[in-house]
Amino acid sequence: MVVDANSSFFQWVIYIIQNYWPLFLRGAEVTLIISLTGTIIGFTIGILIGIIRTIPIDNNTHILKRAVYKVVNVLLLIYIEVFRGTPMIVQAMVVFYGVAMIWGIHLTTFVAGIFIVSINTGAYMAEIVRGGIISIDKGQFEAAHAIGMTHAQTMAYIVLPQAIRNILPALSNEFVINIKDTSVLNVIGVTELFFQSKSAAGNNYRYFEVFLITCLVYLVMTFTVTRILRYFEKRLEGPDVYTIHGSQTVPEAEIKIVGRQ
Repeated sequence: MVVDANSSFFQWVIYIIQNYWPLFLRGAEVTLIISLTGTIIGFTIGILIGIIRTIPIDNNTHILKRAVYKVVNVLLLIYIEVFRGTPMIVQAMVVFYGVAMIWGIHLTTFVAGIFIVSINTGAYMAEIVRGGIISIDKGQFEAAHAIGMTHAQTMAYIVLPQAIRNILPALSNEFVINIKDTSVLNVIGVTELFFQSKSAAGNNYRYFEVFLITCLVYLVMTFTVTRILRYFEKRLEGPDVYTIHGSQTVPEAEIKIVGRQ
């Protein structure tokens, strides 16, 4: 298809899609890989920090352990506040160029992008996970400790499975946000969707048409991811209607529970 200055808007859109779809496809692929990997690593960081920040410390705890916990807690709090209180685009510049200047480590733009998204997501997920842990009834902690379970066992077998289910919507939302926020990584040369779109737009100076297509690609990605994650959320919530069978003494007793409609 041949276009010129007199071509219509739709002719330009069709021309751009036909000639630059490999750029959009590669950009979307990089965007999804970085956002997915960064969300998974960030979630892992969030779980670790959330567990550490909810370790029970009281006056009966050894003074050395209390001191170590306070120091670690302060360091983690600084990390959370710094990365939640500064824009990711600034973090990208500081991390990418700072690591090379201070430690002499020259990261590839792709690795740097994953690292930046991961530590940024970790700061947000740390507070989300901590909130999910705190939301679990304290009686479950007390019951677990009463039967001799350690804090780690209580977290692994009782608290975290419930907390993760409770925070799954927030985790899904963080993933969708990361898909969009990876666009700021173009400042360090990450060839994600926005970066590729700038290249396509610069070739023909058709910025409106190109970025309208880019907008639709982002919308398709976020909409698809949201629908998939909502499906898994519903699966984890369990069936709408289920039956609790009677005890051993009255086996014929049954209670039908009607859940969400």
